[in-house]
Amino acid sequence: MKYHSISSELFIKNRFKLSQQMVPNSIAIFNSNDIFSTGADSTLPFEQHRNIFYLSGVDQEESILLVFPDAKNELQREILFVKETNDLIAIWEGAKLSKKQATASSGIKTVYWLEEFDSVFSKLMKESTHFYYNNNEHYRQAVEMETREDRFLKMIKSSYPNHKLLPSFPIMESLRGVKEVEEITLIKKACDITEKGFRRILGFVKPGVMEYEIEAEYAHEFLRNRSKGFAYTPIIGSGYNACVLHYIENNQECKDGDLLLMDVAAEYANYSSDMTRTIPVNGRFTARQKSVYQAVLNVKNEATKLLAPGIMWDAYHVEVGKLMTSELLSLGLIDKADVQNEDQKWPAYKKYFMHGTSHHMGLDTHDFGTLKSPMQSNMVFTVEPGIYIPEENMGIRLEDDVVIQTSGYPVNLMQNIPIEIDEIESLMKSN
Repeated sequence: MKYHSISSELFIKNRFKLSQQMVPNSIAIFNSNDIFSTGADSTLPFEQHRNIFYLSGVDQEESILLVFPDAKNELQREILFVKETNDLIAIWEGAKLSKKQATASSGIKTVYWLEEFDSVFSKLMKESTHFYYNNNEHYRQAVEMETREDRFLKMIKSSYPNHKLLPSFPIMESLRGVKEVEEITLIKKACDITEKGFRRILGFVKPGVMEYEIEAEYAHEFLRNRSKGFAYTPIIGSGYNACVLHYIENNQECKDGDLLLMDVAAEYANYSSDMTRTIPVNGRFTARQKSVYQAVLNVKNEATKLLAPGIMWDAYHVEVGKLMTSELLSLGLIDKADVQNEDQKWPAYKKYFMHGTSHHMGLDTHDFGTLKSPMQSNMVFTVEPGIYIPEENMGIRLEDDVVIQTSGYPVNLMQNIPIEIDEIESLMKSN
């Protein structure tokens, strides 16, 4: 791995929290992700399943975590199964984790080779009555393939029909939504790497530069700072492209007088950051661009103040809608009649600001986290309002990552990333 090692204490705490919420006499299994083929002998870079990483810190394919808090043998209450290295693997891929290394990473004392899984698992299932399967019920999920977890669940249903099956997602969603201090530190590291990338491109962007060249500058800076690269597919859209919310082609020329919207951020140790900044291609905002930009920034600043323990996610977005409505009225983009006659299901402000303002952040860019219960301290959210005016070839979105505090203003993990108009213009001019 490129990143520095993470203390096993984090994963020990995470497993304890999981075990505390499991029903009596139950086993939970978490598999690594598959390695996906692209054709011939090529594969995509391996991405660890976030749940097994969250619970063990093991960042290796073909690994299995077993959690059985009520196992009769204390040494079998937490077991890690990892792939054993052979001479061929060592030569072609490099050695895999040894048992000692797996214990050091995870804090799990009992480690078996993967080939021993079937026999060990079979014996432990005879002691249990319930089985937790690792599923994905994220509100944005759109899985169209059979995963390793899907195949494992089929086996469980066939081989252990008398066990009561329970989804682990509700527990994992609740746990992962509230971050440990160590996790916030890792997210902050990803944010700091993102800052370096953004400052790099402030001296690079000028009329005539291609969007993909900017993407390359970010990639260079991210990789040289121990990141695997982008936390998500980068959006780098100039001119009208900034009005396409998920524009990812990044293949157009940045032209004089246009704005450039960049929704791009680094990962670090599998943790994501999520940043959006909008800058003038030529280094100077026009008066109109300044007005719209400041309106977006005003909404972002005020929306951030609303994030506090006890706030409901839906209610928060209603309040942000009111903030945006006020700014759009001031800009003359909507009028009072538009507001008075608006459809409550699609308010007037949605014409220019059609997406949500905040989502959970963490191991996934759109991370696990409950949306139907009150916000809690140490939840990490994005704050990302935008105004999109296609007829003016102008799209502006600004986004930071913040940590909810027990009391007071949320901590902005991106507070050092330039965002004020004067600072951006000054930095682009000096570079």
